[in-house]
Amino acid sequence: MAGHSKFKNIQFRKGAQDKKRAKQFGKIGREIQIASKLGGPDPEKNPRLRLAMNNARSVNMPKDNIERAINKNNTDTADYSEIRYEGYGPYGTAFIVEALTDNKNRTATEIRTIFSRNGGNLGETGSVSYNFDKVGEVIVKSNLKDDLMEALIEIGVEDYTLEAEETYLYCKLENLFTVEKFVQEKQLEVESAKLIWKSNVNVEITSREDLERLLKLSDDLEDNDDVQNCFSNLDFDSKLIGESDA
Repeated sequence: MAGHSKFKNIQFRKGAQDKKRAKQFGKIGREIQIASKLGGPDPEKNPRLRLAMNNARSVNMPKDNIERAINKNNTDTADYSEIRYEGYGPYGTAFIVEALTDNKNRTATEIRTIFSRNGGNLGETGSVSYNFDKVGEVIVKSNLKDDLMEALIEIGVEDYTLEAEETYLYCKLENLFTVEKFVQEKQLEVESAKLIWKSNVNVEITSREDLERLLKLSDDLEDNDDVQNCFSNLDFDSKLIGESDA
């Protein structure tokens, strides 16, 4: 199981919830703004905008915030660039960081510093991504039965994972919305539908101390204002989460 889903489940385990939620809304709003600027304000004709709006709804972002972000592309003159950073954390873990920035030098310096102070190092483009695949991920808020999984495989699901009371479905990028629509038509709740970097080679962490160190790196990356998404090949037993929060 790729570590990104476990990061997702615990990324808000500590700290001021409202502050982190506001920052999350800001990042999603920026993605909506850029998507609208590049492809137009109609989500039916703009897959990137539709995906960004789906992400906004999955975290209960208010409708007014979404509409303001769509309209903001007409007034904001900032020139944002999409950049992917790749690096290594402690214990051979690999990280892919996606950012939207209006100052490439500033963001690169900040990301490099975060890796360095957490015992890692920023690498060159391609240094870790060869061990990841860019795929679609649909998270369903229930464990799906075998007959439904067979139908999903027929329409493009290539892999899946059961975790607690959720099912993680993985498919090719072009099949993401087809899979999401199929699940919704079955009256099942979709927690999120998005594009992710899914690792092929995971690093298993068994020590609580080691896990805390890696989570600190992940938290610091996620906390950066320019970082939109952070993915890792970290894997660990969920029991360590409870131990680390004790």
